[in-house]
Amino acid sequence: MIRRMAGRLGSHLGHHKDENDTSFMMLSGSSGESLHISTGVPVNMPRGSISTMTERTSLSEWSKRGDSIDMQETDKPTQQLTRRPKGTYKLVDFIIQRTLGTGSFGRVHLVQSKHNLRYYAIKVLNKEKVVKMKQIDHTNNEQRILESIQHPFIINLWGTFQDNTNLYMVMDFVPGGELFTLLRRSNRFPDPVAKFYAAEVALALDFLHSNNIIYRDLKPENVLLNVDGHIKVADFGFAKDIDTTTWTLCGTPDYLAPEIIAQSRYNKSVDWYALGVLIFEMLSGLPPYHQPDGNHVLLYQKISRGPAFIRWPNFNPFATDLILKLMEHDPSKRYGNLHSGGSDVFAHSWFREVDWEKLRNREITAPYLPKVHSEGDASAFEAYPEDNVAALYGLPADDPFGHDFPDFDYTTIPSS
Repeated sequence: MIRRMAGRLGSHLGHHKDENDTSFMMLSGSSGESLHISTGVPVNMPRGSISTMTERTSLSEWSKRGDSIDMQETDKPTQQLTRRPKGTYKLVDFIIQRTLGTGSFGRVHLVQSKHNLRYYAIKVLNKEKVVKMKQIDHTNNEQRILESIQHPFIINLWGTFQDNTNLYMVMDFVPGGELFTLLRRSNRFPDPVAKFYAAEVALALDFLHSNNIIYRDLKPENVLLNVDGHIKVADFGFAKDIDTTTWTLCGTPDYLAPEIIAQSRYNKSVDWYALGVLIFEMLSGLPPYHQPDGNHVLLYQKISRGPAFIRWPNFNPFATDLILKLMEHDPSKRYGNLHSGGSDVFAHSWFREVDWEKLRNREITAPYLPKVHSEGDASAFEAYPEDNVAALYGLPADDPFGHDFPDFDYTTIPSS
């Protein structure tokens, strides 16, 4: 059972619900297999990846898997999203504490608000690099989409601004770090634990799809763990609002659906395909078509041949069945893309114990609670050289690119 497994995690766990709470049984398992955290397994097992246009990290400053594939987006957004009211921020509102991650365009910093003393993560993107790497549309899409949505399992964007040199995105600080890190330390997850995280990801994807948003970069690096152990899907650099289909080649190689590799038009079902890959990776420790030598040509050949050629570990039969239905080579037959949409995924036998309403309301105790010593504790994230980069933010400079990001408010008057 989740409670029994969670109890074996020792000091990493906090308090749990009463045993009489039947909702706690929703992900119970009969094996009693524990989630074993081994410090002998390297946390980072980066997989090589390529970029056809840039050295982009899919705007994933948390990513350890290498760069994601990205070709320049040419399809334009198909709808006007309704944006939530946003706060007005400027750099002097925050005390920069440390770097949480680095990427091709800049950094993510842990910051503390001088006003409410809460901790946030601020993503800082260098405008010149964004423009040179042809990521204007992706950056504006990320801002526009995150400002229009709110969900318990999706990271919140509180506001954005810019100065002459950089763009700033004020987001939740999610102190538990990446699911990727936990998975690498654990080698693999027991079936009920993988089911818990997969169920929360499925709810997030279904919400996005109901708002005509395609995510396109699902992977353990982009699933963060909150202090309560529940997830926050992060990094919306490849997200896009679409009514029907799009065609851009982007994502992380191990998670690409065959229609993306074929450079065919595709729809939101590529996210359900990626969920199948994620479930496989959580249960086995590696994605289904993993290439240890980083040979992407062979990887794409395997993906194109389909799941019939996967070497299957001894999974729960229901898990195997769901993975096969999610990784169906033909998108018209893929779960999540049939007449009932995501309902087919939620109704699958692997998820039969799940109380979806209680899970959505975070009323189910997570199988792992991050070891967070205090508010603002960022020990779950790697340490990076600071290089005094924060001292360069907000300095006077020419600004030839500000007009490319019209929805990022100016906190200073741009230089003429």
